[in-house]
Amino acid sequence: MSLLLDNLAELVTNDGEVTGGDPEGPGAFASVTGAALVIEAGRVAWTGPARQAPAADRRIDCAGLAVLPGFVDSHAHLVFAGERSAEFAARYGVPAIRAASDEQLRANLHGLCRELLAQGTTTFECKSGYGLTVADERRSVALAAEVTPEVTFLGAHVVPPEFAADRGGYLDLVRGPMLAACAPQARWVDAFCERGAFGADEARAVLAAGQAAGLIPRVHANQLGAGPGVRLAVELGAASADHCTYLTDDDVAALAGGGTVATLLPGVEFSTRSPYPDARRLLDAGATVALASDCNPGSCFTSSMPLVVALAVREMRMTTREAVWAATAGGARALRRGDVGHLRPGARADVVLLDAPSHVYLAYRPGVPLVRAVWRDGELAAGRPPSV
Repeated sequence: MSLLLDNLAELVTNDGEVTGGDPEGPGAFASVTGAALVIEAGRVAWTGPARQAPAADRRIDCAGLAVLPGFVDSHAHLVFAGERSAEFAARYGVPAIRAASDEQLRANLHGLCRELLAQGTTTFECKSGYGLTVADERRSVALAAEVTPEVTFLGAHVVPPEFAADRGGYLDLVRGPMLAACAPQARWVDAFCERGAFGADEARAVLAAGQAAGLIPRVHANQLGAGPGVRLAVELGAASADHCTYLTDDDVAALAGGGTVATLLPGVEFSTRSPYPDARRLLDAGATVALASDCNPGSCFTSSMPLVVALAVREMRMTTREAVWAATAGGARALRRGDVGHLRPGARADVVLLDAPSHVYLAYRPGVPLVRAVWRDGELAAGRPPSV
Protein backbone atom coordinates (compact mmCIF):
# COMPACT_ATOMS: atom_id res chain seq x y z
CA MET A 1 0.00 0.00 0.00
CA SER A 2 1.37 3.41 -0.96
CA LEU A 3 1.23 6.58 1.15
CA LEU A 4 1.39 10.15 -0.13
CA LEU A 5 2.66 12.84 2.23
CA ASP A 6 1.26 15.92 0.50
CA ASN A 7 1.32 19.68 0.94
CA LEU A 8 4.80 19.92 2.45
CA ALA A 9 6.25 23.39 2.86
CA GLU A 10 9.73 21.84 2.65
CA LEU A 11 11.07 18.38 1.90
CA VAL A 12 14.74 17.87 2.82
CA THR A 13 16.03 15.06 0.59
CA ASN A 14 19.87 15.26 0.80
CA ASP A 15 19.67 14.29 -2.86
CA GLY A 16 22.22 16.82 -4.08
CA GLU A 17 25.49 16.10 -5.85
CA VAL A 18 27.38 13.14 -4.40
CA THR A 19 30.95 14.19 -3.59
CA GLY A 20 32.06 11.16 -1.60
CA GLY A 21 30.87 7.95 -0.04
CA ASP A 22 28.34 5.57 -1.53
CA PRO A 23 27.00 6.94 -4.85
CA GLU A 24 23.64 5.35 -3.99
CA GLY A 25 23.66 6.95 -0.54
CA PRO A 26 23.25 10.52 0.66
CA GLY A 27 24.36 13.41 -1.49
CA ALA A 28 24.71 17.06 -0.60
CA PHE A 29 21.96 18.92 1.23
CA ALA A 30 18.98 19.47 -1.04
CA SER A 31 15.38 20.40 -0.42
CA VAL A 32 12.16 20.96 -2.36
CA THR A 33 9.56 23.57 -1.44
CA GLY A 34 5.87 22.98 -2.07
CA ALA A 35 6.66 19.28 -2.11
CA ALA A 36 5.26 15.79 -1.68
CA LEU A 37 6.67 12.33 -0.99
CA VAL A 38 5.37 8.84 -1.76
CA ILE A 39 6.22 5.81 0.40
CA GLU A 40 5.67 2.27 -0.82
CA ALA A 41 6.86 -1.09 0.54
CA GLY A 42 9.01 0.59 3.18
CA ARG A 43 10.93 2.70 0.67
CA VAL A 44 10.76 6.17 -0.78
CA ALA A 45 9.04 5.75 -4.13
CA TRP A 46 8.81 9.36 -5.37
CA THR A 47 9.66 12.93 -4.33
CA GLY A 48 8.98 16.21 -6.07
CA PRO A 49 6.64 19.19 -6.39
CA ALA A 50 3.23 18.52 -4.86
CA ARG A 51 1.44 19.51 -8.07
CA GLN A 52 3.15 16.59 -9.84
CA ALA A 53 2.53 13.97 -7.16
CA PRO A 54 1.23 10.61 -8.39
CA ALA A 55 -1.85 8.97 -6.94
CA ALA A 56 -1.43 6.77 -3.88
CA ASP A 57 -3.59 4.43 -1.82
CA ARG A 58 -3.57 6.84 1.13
CA ARG A 59 -2.93 10.57 1.38
CA ILE A 60 -1.99 12.73 4.34
CA ASP A 61 -2.31 16.49 3.98
CA CYS A 62 0.72 17.74 5.91
CA ALA A 63 -0.69 21.24 6.16
CA GLY A 64 2.43 23.15 5.22
CA LEU A 65 4.85 21.35 7.54
CA ALA A 66 8.40 20.19 6.79
CA VAL A 67 9.79 16.68 6.30
CA LEU A 68 13.38 15.53 6.63
CA PRO A 69 15.19 12.17 6.77
CA GLY A 70 15.25 10.38 10.10
CA PHE A 71 18.22 11.38 12.23
CA VAL A 72 21.17 8.98 12.16
CA ASP A 73 22.88 8.94 15.57
CA SER A 74 26.26 7.34 14.97
CA HIS A 75 27.62 7.49 18.53
CA ALA A 76 25.67 6.40 21.61
CA HIS A 77 26.29 4.42 24.80
CA LEU A 78 22.88 2.99 25.65
CA VAL A 79 23.59 -0.24 27.53
CA PHE A 80 24.04 0.86 31.13
CA ALA A 81 22.36 0.68 34.52
CA GLY A 82 21.25 3.33 36.97
CA GLU A 83 21.36 7.08 36.71
CA ARG A 84 24.07 9.39 37.95
CA SER A 85 22.61 12.85 38.24
CA ALA A 86 24.36 13.29 41.58
CA GLU A 87 27.73 12.85 39.89
CA PHE A 88 26.91 14.28 36.49
CA ALA A 89 30.50 14.66 35.30
CA ALA A 90 31.50 11.07 36.13
CA ARG A 91 32.47 8.97 33.15
CA TYR A 92 31.94 5.29 33.68
CA GLY A 93 29.34 3.03 35.30
CA VAL A 94 31.19 -0.28 35.53
CA PRO A 95 29.91 -1.43 38.98
CA ALA A 96 26.28 -0.66 38.10
CA ILE A 97 26.23 -2.62 34.86
CA ARG A 98 27.99 -5.59 36.42
CA ALA A 99 25.37 -5.68 39.18
CA ALA A 100 22.36 -5.26 36.88
CA SER A 101 20.32 -8.13 35.51
CA ASP A 102 19.72 -8.62 31.80
CA GLU A 103 16.10 -7.62 32.39
CA GLN A 104 17.11 -4.33 34.02
CA LEU A 105 19.55 -3.50 31.23
CA ARG A 106 17.03 -4.45 28.56
CA ALA A 107 14.28 -2.32 30.10
CA ASN A 108 16.56 0.72 30.28
CA LEU A 109 17.79 0.17 26.73
CA HIS A 110 14.29 -0.14 25.28
CA GLY A 111 13.18 2.97 27.15
CA LEU A 112 16.00 4.94 25.57
CA CYS A 113 15.17 3.51 22.14
CA ARG A 114 11.60 4.81 22.48
CA GLU A 115 13.00 8.17 23.53
CA LEU A 116 15.30 8.30 20.49
CA LEU A 117 12.48 7.44 18.11
CA ALA A 118 10.11 10.03 19.55
CA GLN A 119 12.72 12.69 18.79
CA GLY A 120 13.20 11.59 15.18
CA THR A 121 16.17 9.23 15.43
CA THR A 122 15.48 6.21 13.23
CA THR A 123 19.01 4.75 12.97
CA PHE A 124 21.50 4.60 15.80
CA GLU A 125 24.75 3.00 16.86
CA CYS A 126 25.16 1.42 20.31
CA LYS A 127 28.44 0.65 22.10
CA SER A 128 29.46 -1.75 24.80
CA GLY A 129 32.22 -0.61 27.16
CA TYR A 130 30.66 -0.34 30.61
CA GLY A 131 31.04 -3.98 31.67
CA LEU A 132 34.72 -4.61 30.89
CA THR A 133 34.59 -8.32 31.67
CA VAL A 134 34.13 -10.98 29.02
CA ALA A 135 30.67 -11.87 30.31
CA ASP A 136 29.46 -8.28 30.70
CA GLU A 137 30.79 -7.13 27.34
CA ARG A 138 29.26 -10.18 25.67
CA ARG A 139 25.82 -9.45 27.12
CA SER A 140 26.16 -5.74 26.31
CA VAL A 141 26.67 -6.40 22.62
CA ALA A 142 23.95 -9.07 22.64
CA LEU A 143 21.45 -6.62 24.13
CA ALA A 144 22.50 -3.90 21.70
CA ALA A 145 22.05 -6.30 18.79
CA GLU A 146 18.40 -6.72 19.80
CA VAL A 147 17.70 -3.09 18.87
CA THR A 148 20.21 -2.09 16.16
CA PRO A 149 22.55 -3.67 13.62
CA GLU A 150 25.08 -0.91 14.40
CA VAL A 151 26.73 -2.53 17.42
CA THR A 152 30.20 -1.48 18.54
CA PHE A 153 32.55 -3.48 20.73
CA LEU A 154 34.30 -1.01 23.06
CA GLY A 155 36.23 -3.20 25.45
CA ALA A 156 39.04 -0.65 25.12
CA HIS A 157 37.07 2.06 26.94
CA VAL A 158 39.17 2.27 30.10
CA VAL A 159 41.27 -0.15 32.11
CA PRO A 160 39.00 -1.49 34.88
CA PRO A 161 40.16 -1.20 38.50
CA GLU A 162 41.05 -4.86 38.90
CA PHE A 163 43.63 -4.50 36.09
CA ALA A 164 45.11 -1.21 37.30
CA ALA A 165 48.48 -2.88 37.90
CA ASP A 166 48.30 -5.05 34.77
CA ARG A 167 47.45 -3.00 31.67
CA GLY A 168 49.07 -5.58 29.44
CA GLY A 169 46.92 -8.31 30.90
CA TYR A 170 43.77 -6.31 30.22
CA LEU A 171 44.81 -5.58 26.63
CA ASP A 172 45.42 -9.28 26.12
CA LEU A 173 41.94 -9.96 27.46
CA VAL A 174 40.35 -7.36 25.15
CA ARG A 175 42.17 -8.59 22.04
CA GLY A 176 41.63 -12.23 22.90
CA PRO A 177 38.70 -13.78 24.80
CA MET A 178 36.63 -10.59 25.03
CA LEU A 179 36.87 -9.84 21.31
CA ALA A 180 36.13 -13.46 20.45
CA ALA A 181 33.00 -13.36 22.61
CA CYS A 182 31.74 -10.06 21.20
CA ALA A 183 32.71 -10.04 17.53
CA PRO A 184 29.91 -12.36 16.31
CA GLN A 185 27.24 -9.81 17.28
CA ALA A 186 29.16 -6.58 16.54
CA ARG A 187 29.86 -4.67 13.35
CA TRP A 188 32.37 -2.16 14.74
CA VAL A 189 35.39 -2.05 17.04
CA ASP A 190 36.25 1.14 18.95
CA ALA A 191 39.01 2.33 21.26
CA PHE A 192 39.26 5.36 23.52
CA CYS A 193 42.62 6.73 22.39
CA GLU A 194 43.14 9.43 24.99
CA ARG A 195 45.21 10.36 27.98
CA GLY A 196 43.94 8.38 30.95
CA ALA A 197 42.62 5.65 28.66
CA PHE A 198 44.74 4.03 25.90
CA GLY A 199 47.79 5.25 24.00
CA ALA A 200 48.26 5.04 20.26
CA ASP A 201 50.09 1.70 20.27
CA GLU A 202 47.58 0.14 22.66
CA ALA A 203 44.60 1.40 20.66
CA ARG A 204 46.19 0.30 17.38
CA ALA A 205 46.66 -3.22 18.73
CA VAL A 206 43.00 -3.47 19.78
CA LEU A 207 41.69 -2.02 16.53
CA ALA A 208 43.95 -4.25 14.41
CA ALA A 209 42.70 -7.30 16.31
CA GLY A 210 39.14 -6.17 15.70
CA GLN A 211 39.83 -5.77 11.99
CA ALA A 212 41.30 -9.26 11.87
CA ALA A 213 38.03 -10.49 13.39
CA GLY A 214 36.04 -8.77 10.64
CA LEU A 215 35.05 -5.61 12.51
CA ILE A 216 35.38 -2.07 11.14
CA PRO A 217 37.28 0.46 13.29
CA ARG A 218 36.07 3.75 14.72
CA VAL A 219 37.98 5.76 17.31
CA HIS A 220 37.24 8.00 20.31
CA ALA A 221 39.80 10.66 19.41
CA ASN A 222 41.12 14.00 20.65
CA GLN A 223 38.38 14.71 23.18
CA LEU A 224 40.45 15.80 26.16
CA GLY A 225 43.48 17.19 24.36
CA ALA A 226 45.57 17.00 21.23
CA GLY A 227 46.85 13.49 20.65
CA PRO A 228 47.32 10.66 18.17
CA GLY A 229 43.70 9.47 17.97
CA VAL A 230 42.62 11.25 14.79
CA ARG A 231 45.74 10.33 12.84
CA LEU A 232 45.41 6.72 14.04
CA ALA A 233 41.81 6.64 12.80
CA VAL A 234 42.83 7.90 9.36
CA GLU A 235 45.82 5.54 9.24
CA LEU A 236 43.58 2.52 9.87
CA GLY A 237 40.83 3.67 7.51
CA ALA A 238 38.38 4.03 10.39
CA ALA A 239 34.84 4.98 9.46
CA SER A 240 34.81 7.75 12.03
CA ALA A 241 36.95 9.70 14.48
CA ASP A 242 34.62 10.81 17.26
CA HIS A 243 34.85 13.96 19.43
CA CYS A 244 37.64 15.80 17.50
CA THR A 245 37.63 18.62 20.04
CA TYR A 246 41.37 19.40 20.03
CA LEU A 247 42.85 19.24 16.53
CA THR A 248 46.18 20.28 15.05
CA ASP A 249 46.51 21.48 11.48
CA ASP A 250 47.86 18.02 10.60
CA ASP A 251 44.77 16.38 12.13
CA VAL A 252 42.45 18.58 10.09
CA ALA A 253 44.41 17.91 6.91
CA ALA A 254 44.32 14.15 7.57
CA LEU A 255 40.54 14.18 8.02
CA ALA A 256 40.05 16.34 4.93
CA GLY A 257 42.28 14.10 2.83
CA GLY A 258 41.02 10.72 3.98
CA GLY A 259 37.78 8.80 4.14
CA THR A 260 37.31 9.08 7.91
CA VAL A 261 34.30 11.12 9.06
CA ALA A 262 34.77 13.64 11.87
CA THR A 263 31.87 12.96 14.25
CA LEU A 264 31.23 15.85 16.62
CA LEU A 265 29.33 15.46 19.88
CA PRO A 266 28.39 18.94 21.15
CA GLY A 267 26.06 17.56 23.81
CA VAL A 268 29.18 16.50 25.74
CA GLU A 269 30.61 20.01 25.70
CA PHE A 270 27.24 21.44 26.72
CA SER A 271 26.97 18.99 29.62
CA THR A 272 30.56 19.32 30.85
CA ARG A 273 31.08 23.04 30.08
CA SER A 274 34.06 22.17 27.88
CA PRO A 275 35.25 23.92 24.71
CA TYR A 276 33.27 22.99 21.61
CA PRO A 277 34.91 21.44 18.53
CA ASP A 278 35.62 23.85 15.68
CA ALA A 279 33.22 22.52 13.07
CA ARG A 280 33.79 25.52 10.84
CA ARG A 281 37.49 24.75 10.57
CA LEU A 282 36.78 21.15 9.56
CA LEU A 283 34.10 22.06 7.04
CA ASP A 284 36.17 24.80 5.44
CA ALA A 285 39.05 22.34 5.05
CA GLY A 286 36.76 19.88 3.24
CA ALA A 287 36.33 17.24 5.95
CA THR A 288 33.09 15.27 6.21
CA VAL A 289 31.34 16.11 9.49
CA ALA A 290 28.68 14.10 11.32
CA LEU A 291 26.75 15.03 14.45
CA ALA A 292 25.76 12.49 17.11
CA SER A 293 24.36 12.53 20.62
CA ASP A 294 26.94 10.52 22.62
CA CYS A 295 24.01 9.63 24.87
CA ASN A 296 25.56 8.16 28.04
CA PRO A 297 24.86 8.29 31.77
CA GLY A 298 27.87 10.34 32.81
CA SER A 299 28.99 13.10 30.48
CA CYS A 300 25.97 13.56 28.17
CA PHE A 301 22.64 12.11 29.21
CA THR A 302 20.61 13.40 26.27
CA SER A 303 19.20 11.44 23.36
CA SER A 304 17.99 14.56 21.53
CA MET A 305 19.37 15.02 18.04
CA PRO A 306 17.31 18.24 17.66
CA LEU A 307 19.27 19.62 20.64
CA VAL A 308 22.52 18.53 19.00
CA VAL A 309 21.54 20.36 15.80
CA ALA A 310 20.72 23.52 17.75
CA LEU A 311 24.05 23.39 19.63
CA ALA A 312 25.97 22.85 16.39
CA VAL A 313 24.44 25.98 14.88
CA ARG A 314 24.71 28.10 18.03
CA GLU A 315 28.10 26.99 19.35
CA MET A 316 30.05 25.50 16.43
CA ARG A 317 29.27 27.98 13.66
CA MET A 318 27.50 25.50 11.41
CA THR A 319 24.69 26.66 9.15
CA THR A 320 21.30 25.04 9.64
CA ARG A 321 21.76 23.16 6.37
CA GLU A 322 25.17 21.87 7.42
CA ALA A 323 23.89 20.80 10.84
CA VAL A 324 20.82 18.98 9.52
CA TRP A 325 22.94 17.26 6.86
CA ALA A 326 25.51 16.22 9.48
CA ALA A 327 22.78 14.81 11.74
CA THR A 328 21.26 12.75 8.91
CA ALA A 329 23.50 12.13 5.90
CA GLY A 330 26.70 12.70 7.91
CA GLY A 331 25.68 10.06 10.42
CA ALA A 332 24.92 7.69 7.56
CA ARG A 333 28.42 8.29 6.16
CA ALA A 334 29.91 7.62 9.62
CA LEU A 335 28.07 4.29 9.67
CA ARG A 336 28.79 3.56 6.01
CA ARG A 337 25.10 3.27 5.29
CA GLY A 338 23.72 4.11 1.86
CA ASP A 339 20.08 3.40 2.63
CA VAL A 340 19.45 6.05 5.30
CA GLY A 341 20.19 9.75 5.85
CA HIS A 342 18.45 10.81 2.65
CA LEU A 343 15.06 10.60 0.95
CA ARG A 344 15.89 9.95 -2.67
CA PRO A 345 13.80 7.21 -4.35
CA GLY A 346 14.95 3.81 -3.14
CA ALA A 347 16.03 5.00 0.30
CA ARG A 348 14.59 3.43 3.40
CA ALA A 349 11.44 5.38 4.25
CA ASP A 350 12.66 6.82 7.54
CA VAL A 351 10.81 10.12 7.61
CA VAL A 352 10.43 12.86 10.21
CA LEU A 353 7.55 15.33 10.04
CA LEU A 354 8.31 18.56 11.91
CA ASP A 355 5.63 20.69 13.51
CA ALA A 356 7.23 23.60 11.65
CA PRO A 357 7.49 24.82 8.04
CA SER A 358 11.28 24.48 7.73
CA HIS A 359 14.31 22.58 9.01
CA VAL A 360 15.58 25.96 10.23
CA TYR A 361 13.20 25.74 13.18
CA LEU A 362 15.38 23.03 14.75
CA ALA A 363 17.88 25.79 15.55
CA TYR A 364 15.40 28.67 15.65
CA ARG A 365 13.28 27.07 18.42
CA PRO A 366 15.73 25.07 20.56
CA GLY A 367 14.20 22.91 23.25
CA VAL A 368 10.73 22.93 21.68
CA PRO A 369 9.35 19.45 20.82
CA LEU A 370 9.10 19.91 17.06
CA VAL A 371 8.92 16.27 15.94
CA ARG A 372 5.27 15.72 14.99
CA ALA A 373 5.45 12.20 13.55
CA VAL A 374 8.06 9.59 12.62
CA TRP A 375 7.85 6.82 10.02
CA ARG A 376 10.45 4.05 10.10
CA ASP A 377 10.61 1.58 7.23
CA GLY A 378 7.48 3.28 5.94
CA GLU A 379 5.42 2.55 9.06
CA LEU A 380 4.23 5.18 11.51
CA ALA A 381 6.43 4.58 14.55
CA ALA A 382 5.93 7.63 16.77
CA GLY A 383 3.74 10.70 17.03
CA ARG A 384 0.61 11.58 15.12
CA PRO A 385 0.47 13.18 11.65
CA PRO A 386 -2.26 15.60 10.59
CA SER A 387 -5.60 14.10 9.67
CA VAL A 388 -5.81 11.88 6.59
